[in-house]
Amino acid sequence: MHEGCSGTFEDGKQVVDKVRAMGFSEQMMPMPMTIECKECSNSFEMINFESSCPNCKMVYGVTPCHAFDPANVMPAGIEY
Repeated sequence: MHEGCSGTFEDGKQVVDKVRAMGFSEQMMPMPMTIECKECSNSFEMINFESSCPNCKMVYGVTPCHAFDPANVMPAGIEY
């Protein structure tokens, strides 16, 4: 069930699964943001609602409702 912007997530896998289920994973975010990878500390620009670190392939996700703040971006796992 779609919870709109009030949905909460326990981990990054739930965020990425939600973004994929809604068809937003390859959609461009309104404003790209620079993310520091929690796995390898590499900084990269997150352009889509689902992106991965080009260095270690850690997958990150953020829902469209929460894409305004890098603190809402969650790691899902390497090559998740």
